[in-house]
Amino acid sequence: MATIAQTCYRHPEEETRVRCTRCDRPICPECMTPAPVGHHCPTCVAEGRRAVRRRRRLRAPRSVTNVLIAANVAMFVVELALGGATIGVLVQLGAIFPQRVAEGEYWRLLTSMFLHVGYVHLALNMVTLYIFGGVLERVVGSLRFAALYLVTGFVGSAVSFTFGGPLRIAAGASGAIFGLLGAWLAYNWRRRRLSAAAQGNLQVVLILLGANLVLGVVMPGIDNAAHLGGLAAGIVAGLVAEGWGRGRVRAASIAVGLTALAAAGALMVAIRIAG
Repeated sequence: MATIAQTCYRHPEEETRVRCTRCDRPICPECMTPAPVGHHCPTCVAEGRRAVRRRRRLRAPRSVTNVLIAANVAMFVVELALGGATIGVLVQLGAIFPQRVAEGEYWRLLTSMFLHVGYVHLALNMVTLYIFGGVLERVVGSLRFAALYLVTGFVGSAVSFTFGGPLRIAAGASGAIFGLLGAWLAYNWRRRRLSAAAQGNLQVVLILLGANLVLGVVMPGIDNAAHLGGLAAGIVAGLVAEGWGRGRVRAASIAVGLTALAAAGALMVAIRIAG
């Protein structure tokens, strides 16, 4: 049975008996791209290339996540080289020591995020960072992910300094980790009605947060103030990080929002010192 000739959907003046094996539209020789079976039209070829680029972006290396993990592990190696995670070593390397922060060593609010009190402390934080950090970095991009980590971690440290005891030594990436969980919570909350995957992600994050908050209550030595501060900052940052408007307006709104969040943490520290 002969195939009826039709005109190419891109070149109506060209008759053809060939159809795209993907979308079934008639195509002329100029529009044919060889495929494993038959030929594809230019539109389907372009869609296929976009799909490949999207998959490559999803599989892109988690650069900032890997760098943060490497930095935390490297600092722990330094701790071991200096004698282990003792109070003296932690203070020497930049843990939060309220008296010294009040005397002007504000950098401790950031450096404390890369120190850990033992192998278990380090392992739990790094596994969580690897899993959730990698997912969040792919979604928001490396630059915004780095900003989220540093800003929420700083706010967590600020809350720890403000509400912790004057002699309490604090260290760990937990504030920043809780910040990332808070940002992931906010991201999926905004999409809960659009995607079953977002609803599933919400359940996982809420269960994980609940378990960690319970552990913080029943186990001694856990800096709950940093956890809660980082979590609250992460939820706010997760909303801010998507921005408002388009183009430069959106980029500016993200920068202003994250800067305002960091400034709120700095103001908290200043009020505590003044008091």
